[in-house]
Amino acid sequence: MSRKQILLNAFNMNCVGHINHGLWTHPRDRSTEFNTLEYWTELARLLERGLFDGLFIADIAGVYDVYRQSLDLTLREAIQLPVHDPLMLVSAMAGATRHLGFGVTASLSYEPPYLLARRLSTLDHLSRGRVGWNIVTGYLESAARALGLEHQVEHDRRYDQADEYLEVLYKLFEGSWEDGAVLEDRAGRRYADPARVHKVEHHGEFYRVEGYHLCSPSPQRTPLLFQAGTSERGRRFAGRHAEGVFITGQHPQAVAEQVRQVRAEAVAAGRPADAVKLFMGLTVIVAPSEAEARDKHAEYLRYASPEAGLAHLSSSIGIDLAAYGLDEPIRYQKTNAIESVARTFTAAGSGWTKRKLLEQHALGGRYPTIVGSPQQVADALANWIEQTDLDGFNLTRTVTPESYADFIDLVVPELQSRGLYKTAYAAGSLREKLFAAGPRLPASHPGAAWRDLSRATERALRA
Repeated sequence: MSRKQILLNAFNMNCVGHINHGLWTHPRDRSTEFNTLEYWTELARLLERGLFDGLFIADIAGVYDVYRQSLDLTLREAIQLPVHDPLMLVSAMAGATRHLGFGVTASLSYEPPYLLARRLSTLDHLSRGRVGWNIVTGYLESAARALGLEHQVEHDRRYDQADEYLEVLYKLFEGSWEDGAVLEDRAGRRYADPARVHKVEHHGEFYRVEGYHLCSPSPQRTPLLFQAGTSERGRRFAGRHAEGVFITGQHPQAVAEQVRQVRAEAVAAGRPADAVKLFMGLTVIVAPSEAEARDKHAEYLRYASPEAGLAHLSSSIGIDLAAYGLDEPIRYQKTNAIESVARTFTAAGSGWTKRKLLEQHALGGRYPTIVGSPQQVADALANWIEQTDLDGFNLTRTVTPESYADFIDLVVPELQSRGLYKTAYAAGSLREKLFAAGPRLPASHPGAAWRDLSRATERALRA
């Protein structure tokens, strides 16, 4: 068995129904309390008790209206609607914890880089360096329409825009304020040294920015960078920018290939293969014995909604699955949704039909599900790591917070006894905890190249 210590994020969303749909109806589920601070601060304390590396918070800017070309099922089953702002949660949860990291999702397609930089730096300050940004470009036509566009920008073109967006952020995070710019010199009445604060001037294809970063340097400067998306263009983007990549898959062989491809892209971009941590989405149902776990799984199934899972998937791939007969193969259609997911379920010979999708979504979601005793779950997690070279998992919720509490009380001690999970947090920022290095972007990361740009440019002009 691998001795690599497993990394764990709790995968969640600021909404009622996230991945495993329908379980909000379970009598022990508290997800309808998502609009209260107590719900989130209690969850953060629970996850920190379990030594989770982070709480990874998904987000969308639109609604799921592809299935039956309607919002009816989305509203009835609360399929990520209503959905509240994920960044608003972090301050309260950071104040309730000392070590837990926070990966927040924000779509660069609809967030001006200058203002998003301020929001992320503010959270990095308030959390003392525990913030990561999940970089997404969006995939919902409903979001594009709601934000004034006729259609989404084409899939690969969104990544071209994303590359430039990151360049702007690196200039703001890394180049606008020098190290040592903040003096806090009361006697000399100098809070900051003007000679060490520089205007960013960016005139690109997508963005024109002239201004100073509004925040002084935060503990990490650039927040830890997450990305999800394993299309060919998405992998190339991840290889250049991402420090954590979220992938999905059903079989170890296919997941191992995704891991290999992402690491190869990092090397091609001049970074070490281990510069990227890879996490797979996973559902775990655990109880003291296998029989009890099977009973719990059967209980959960009675509340889940497979059809809601199909409605979610329809928007993910941009194909109305309601239009298919139960045994009709799902056909590929060119859309601007999540390309890698669409190809998975529509590839020639894949055999996916609506009936098979409903079976896969029995628990309301499509992620692999492990059901068993603590020993069986630990075996399965270790096997995934061993067979795929994954670094860890994004653990989805079923009945909340029960599913996380069960994992923490039953699985974490078993993993620790095998040396597969930490027994205490490391010191420092989120980046330091995950990579056992400094709080800043490493020198091999392209963002690090912008640290001296503003200084060099301004000094050349003065000379």
